[in-house]
Amino acid sequence: MNKLVVAISSSALFDLKESDRVYREEGVDAYAAYQISREDEPLAPGDAFPLVEKLLRINDLLGVAQGQERVDVILLSRNSADTGLRVFNSIEHHNLPIIRAAFTGGRPPYRYMEPFACQLFLSTHQQDVKDALGRGVAAASIVGPPYQAAVTEGELRIAFDGDAVLFSDHAERIYQEQGLEAFTANEQAKADDPLPGGPFKGFLEELHKLQKEFGPDKCPIRTALVTARSAPSHERVVKTLRSWKVKLDESLFLGELTKADFLESFGADIFFDDQAKHCLAASKVVATGHVPHGVVNE
Repeated sequence: MNKLVVAISSSALFDLKESDRVYREEGVDAYAAYQISREDEPLAPGDAFPLVEKLLRINDLLGVAQGQERVDVILLSRNSADTGLRVFNSIEHHNLPIIRAAFTGGRPPYRYMEPFACQLFLSTHQQDVKDALGRGVAAASIVGPPYQAAVTEGELRIAFDGDAVLFSDHAERIYQEQGLEAFTANEQAKADDPLPGGPFKGFLEELHKLQKEFGPDKCPIRTALVTARSAPSHERVVKTLRSWKVKLDESLFLGELTKADFLESFGADIFFDDQAKHCLAASKVVATGHVPHGVVNE
């Protein structure tokens, strides 16, 4: 049975700011002692916690039996199993059905993404995110506003930027190197040529498969494209998605308008964008994943 498999670091799932401070200021031995002495103190939710709650709830809504879950969340942590025990205790405290994990003892976790069949990786460690992207896994560095308890019975709403996220950065390169006029002319000339897929194409396709398992009026997942593209460059995007046989529920072509306001109105649980400046603005209102991919990140 196909699964949507999401891997998440312990620092994205839980608030490890104080633990990280101990590690940076006092070293690995002090960090280990700190975590072990607090094994029975549950960690507070982190930036990606509400997203994970809603992802895991999809299994309940589908009514699937244990072992037949359609969504699986894997913990990929640089902790050792010893220091990671506090993380698993916190997972149990918060009633999250996460049973699989890899604790790599400070080593990069990318080696385990393929055997776990991960389709998305969320972390606060940018090099791990870059490693995942380099191996074809959709990945993002997660940041967000102060944690608020998620309305878990609501829709899971995921928003994506277009170029260098859902699509390749081919068109974005023209914009960065030659300007808006050349970009617009290129997109008009190639309106009937589908854009190559970007790092999040596969993840979007898996979400679309999940959506089709629900009735049209009962689907708990809603997706949106939130892009700085505007007419007439929108046409190539529409035709690209059509060629992929993937539908987004909403598409916002904003030109130079600020994305954050529209993301707040959409009610996004998470937004993925390749440009750090857009992520910084969006993270004030929604959890945001910076995708360090494409020309603007070179």
